[in-house]
Amino acid sequence: MMEMPIPKLVASLAAPAVLSMLVTSAYNLTDTFFVSQLGTSATGAVGVAYAVLAIIQAIGYTLGLGSASVISRLLGEKKSEEAGHTAAAGFYSSLLLGAVITAAGLLFNEEIMRLLGATETILPLAVEYAVYIFWSAPLMCASFVLGCLLRAGGKAVLSMVGLCLGGVVNIALDPLFIFTFKMGISGAALATLVSQAASFAVLLFPFFRRSSMLHLNPKAVFRRGKVYGAVLKAGMPSFCRQGFASVSTAFLNGSARAYGDAAVAAMSVVGRISLLVISLMIGLGQGFQPVIGYNYGGKQYGRVRKAFWFSLIVGTVLLAVLGAVCFFFAPQLMTLFRADDAGVIETGSFALRAQCVLFPLQPLIVLSNMLFQAVERPWQASVLSSARQGLFFLPLILILPGMLGLLGVQLVQPVADILTAVLCVPFLIVFFRGAKRRGAGPEGPAGHTGRES
Repeated sequence: MMEMPIPKLVASLAAPAVLSMLVTSAYNLTDTFFVSQLGTSATGAVGVAYAVLAIIQAIGYTLGLGSASVISRLLGEKKSEEAGHTAAAGFYSSLLLGAVITAAGLLFNEEIMRLLGATETILPLAVEYAVYIFWSAPLMCASFVLGCLLRAGGKAVLSMVGLCLGGVVNIALDPLFIFTFKMGISGAALATLVSQAASFAVLLFPFFRRSSMLHLNPKAVFRRGKVYGAVLKAGMPSFCRQGFASVSTAFLNGSARAYGDAAVAAMSVVGRISLLVISLMIGLGQGFQPVIGYNYGGKQYGRVRKAFWFSLIVGTVLLAVLGAVCFFFAPQLMTLFRADDAGVIETGSFALRAQCVLFPLQPLIVLSNMLFQAVERPWQASVLSSARQGLFFLPLILILPGMLGLLGVQLVQPVADILTAVLCVPFLIVFFRGAKRRGAGPEGPAGHTGRES
């Protein structure tokens, strides 16, 4: 972590994470694709239920990335026992909180779907789909945590295998359950539940075999109460990011609802396509984050700078290319989902193109957030992680549709992206000026051991 050349190190850790994120996003997109064959209302139902998935991801990533961030620094400081306690705390907490989501979701399913923006025609389908999603919550939360723990412990390939297996299982089972077994939209959700169980089993296996340097000893859960504070502090940016993603999805569905099921379905498809592209950057960031944590913990501030700029350049070039491709083929991409609904194609094509233009800003946004999370700057990381889907998106979704109608709904996310990218710049300038004062050279250790304020 502190000796391998930065480009090789980041690439070796990011490649499995990128593949994992791509497969995860692909099976979300696959759900939408197969369900879209059932009709426009069914497509909208998946979009409404996505807010539930975002809540589950918020819990999973809060505990997973929070634990991984703390663990990376502890391992960089040679504190392996404390790292093991942190791993156990994150894992068992995820199972417990996932069970709470299951209980609440099954009790208040219909009320939650209405709150998340379901129309009267979408509501019964959303309720039907969400049942299995709520059942999958403990497994899904814990799988996110296990994947992050394996990456923090240097087992990025094992993390990739577990997450990718779940994605492959989901993609294979979707058409079988939906069409062959004639389960309809419930089949898509059941496929997700089965795939999460498969991922969970594979990701947990290395911990039973002790092939990971981190151990999930239940006795460690109650040994150090301060571990939970450290995990939540480090993971709060992830909670803000994913939590606001759920809230923003609900507000977006609510605004689109005024223009019918076609608008809700169109924005749902656009969200899935955009997420697939942006998942590349999130995967790169997940590979980049342990490098930052280890080297910051080891006071190798020059390597922290180098890892950031290398990842930023690679990510910007990659997303610029993908953005151009998606921009050009936007109508064709929308046609894949609802070829017989001109309203979905027209609304979605414009919204997708508006987001594609700004894809090159995503590396700056994602890496800035993950940088501050990895170096334990909680308030900076929380502000940046809240900005895109919260601080900027929520006021805009309340203002723009009232001013511009459906056009306002389509432009909310792109405008929020611009404002978030601008906000990142002053935070980065302050941080790297401080890091430059501390570094002894482009690759050498810092000459000053204190931490910048």
